[in-house]
Amino acid sequence: MSDENLTFEDALDELESIVSRLESGDLTLEETLQLFERGQALAARCEETLRQAQLRLEALQPSSSGGYDRLPMDDNPGEE
Repeated sequence: MSDENLTFEDALDELESIVSRLESGDLTLEETLQLFERGQALAARCEETLRQAQLRLEALQPSSSGGYDRLPMDDNPGEE
């Protein structure tokens, strides 16, 4: 599975696995560096996914009918 098709949950699971392996201390320097670099890429992917989700949530406004109305991003008062 390419990183583009990786779900947030899958990326987070892989990142957690990498952290566990790094914490074990049973890796060579080269393995440690490779895992660290992979972890950085996964963390960046997760951050971007969360940022996009936050933008989507910020674009929702409670409606008088009890649901939510989607606002165009330009009309969102929290955006500059």
